[in-house]
Amino acid sequence: MELKTMNTSTAKSSFNHLRGLKLAALAIGTSFVLAGCAGNPPTEQYAVTQSAVNSAVSAGGTEYAAVEMKAAQDKLKEAELAMHDKNYDKARMLAEQAEWDARVAERKAQAAKAEQAVKDSQKAVEELRKEGMRPAAIQQK
Repeated sequence: MELKTMNTSTAKSSFNHLRGLKLAALAIGTSFVLAGCAGNPPTEQYAVTQSAVNSAVSAGGTEYAAVEMKAAQDKLKEAELAMHDKNYDKARMLAEQAEWDARVAERKAQAAKAEQAVKDSQKAVEELRKEGMRPAAIQQK
C-alpha cells in the first residue's frame, strides 16, 4: 500500500513537471520565432501588399477611392525604402498598412461599381416601363 501512494504522487509530480517543461519550451520557441521575424526582411508581406495594390488598381481604386489608393501606394514605397535600409520592423508595419489601405480602396471601387450598375438597371427598367406604356397610350387615342 505504501508503494502505491508513492507511485501516485510521483506520477502527479511528473505530470506537472512535464507540463511546466512543455510551457517553457513553447515560450522559448515563440521567442525564437518572434526574434527571427525581427531580423528577416518581410518579403512575403511585401509581395502580398504588392498584389493587393495591383488588385485595387485593377478594380478601379484610383478612380473610385483615390485617397486610399494614394495612401497604399505611398506606404508601399516607404516600406520598400525601409527594407532597403534594413529596418524590417518598420517595413513590415508599413506593408501591412498599405495592404489594408489597398483592400479598402478595392472594396470602395467594387461598391461604387455595383451602385452604378444598380442605377443603370433601374434606369433601364424605367425606360422599359415607359415603352410598355407607349402602345397603350396610342391605342387609347
